[in-house]
Amino acid sequence: MSIFRPLLKLSVPLQILVSDCVDFCAAGVRSRAALAAENLFLRKQLALFQEREKKAAATTAADRFVLSKLARFFDWRSALVIVKPATLIGWHRAAFRRFWRWKSRPVGRPPISAEVRRLICRMAAENLTWGEERIADELWLKLQIRLSPRTVRKYIEQAPRPRGSNDQRWSTFIRNHANEIVACDFFISVTVSFRILYIFVALGIGSRRLLHFNVTEHPTSEWTLQHLREALPGDQDYKFLLHDRHKTFLGQFG
Repeated sequence: MSIFRPLLKLSVPLQILVSDCVDFCAAGVRSRAALAAENLFLRKQLALFQEREKKAAATTAADRFVLSKLARFFDWRSALVIVKPATLIGWHRAAFRRFWRWKSRPVGRPPISAEVRRLICRMAAENLTWGEERIADELWLKLQIRLSPRTVRKYIEQAPRPRGSNDQRWSTFIRNHANEIVACDFFISVTVSFRILYIFVALGIGSRRLLHFNVTEHPTSEWTLQHLREALPGDQDYKFLLHDRHKTFLGQFG
């Protein structure tokens, strides 16, 4: 009894999940004959339950989670009686949406407040000779607000570009060299069993043609470089490669 005493302090759904996990692990060490006999024993009782036309109690979130997980190990359609098959599939889809919402949660540093953003714009407007490093130093020394120069530069209002400027815009560069540029990146896909797959894609900017793609669960810099070699065998006149600063593009990419 003392072993299970900590479970009494947990919430009821969590107690159910822990209990089901313990039962599942215990079933793994039992013989197949014992499991088959218990399965038939429970099915016989369930048949009597159905003959009396008794309604099952409403399922909880813990019940739905356990049933949707156990359904992965066998053909569950013949064993499902309390709800319709579409309902169980709906439970799985709901779990997938919650998983994807958790996976897509915002990460990184929290955004700075609107008051600090207005202060940065004001300091830049009233001190035209100050750059982002000077503004970041002033904020830290006088107000104890620690910001990187890159963050400061992001919120400084840029002066309008004068007409006739010789500086080439990024869009102009892309337009002039589109046929010489290749862009590569990863995007992720989550399988039905919640495995995360990373899809590598290389795209020709000028032709908008997909040059190469491949899938892996563990992307590395070496793996990415090898597939980039396969995408660009050497007989094309590509001069520029666009990619982000992810760790898979470090090393020989630089």
